[in-house]
Amino acid sequence: MAQVGEDDIHDDELTPGYKPPAEKSLDEIISADSNDESLRRYKEQLLGATVTNLCPFPENPKRVIVEKMSLLVEGRPDIEVDLTGDLKALKKESFILKEATQYRVKIYFYVQREIVPGLKYTQTSYRKGIKVDKTTFMVGSYPPKMELQSYTSPIEETPSGMIARGSYTVKSVFLDDDSHRHLEWEWTLEIKKDW
Repeated sequence: MAQVGEDDIHDDELTPGYKPPAEKSLDEIISADSNDESLRRYKEQLLGATVTNLCPFPENPKRVIVEKMSLLVEGRPDIEVDLTGDLKALKKESFILKEATQYRVKIYFYVQREIVPGLKYTQTSYRKGIKVDKTTFMVGSYPPKMELQSYTSPIEETPSGMIARGSYTVKSVFLDDDSHRHLEWEWTLEIKKDW
């Protein structure tokens, strides 16, 4: 199976010419324009009154902690993948979907300490070592919260037909505008004629 490297993910593919704004700390954002009452209220509405140092996992230095991924198929039980354990073991496990099935990917994560701008979820699929598909979803910008947050992708459809059936290696990356790769993991998707 193909080894996937950083060259497989290009931030400029999503929006040509887009340059993310300079990275700023949460304190800098809150204190900017502090004498403008309407902006202060707007920031408080978006971020909450006491967002500084919100940290559900103080022992973990990461800003984004990805907990799990789910494959959602209407009328079927959700297929959940724990992303907090041994990610190498995940590559050995196959997740089975029927051909021509519509599904969504849902990512559960925590954001702590600072706002994370422009989160993206990128998934690149390989079949027998050859890249067959790459999709990037804009997740959005998120403030720190004590609660688990989530993103659900638009509907995708598994390929169909005898040639499309088989095993796919999927490389997933959760990254942001500041080029921080918060988590990378590989998993195997098995497309079958039936469940």
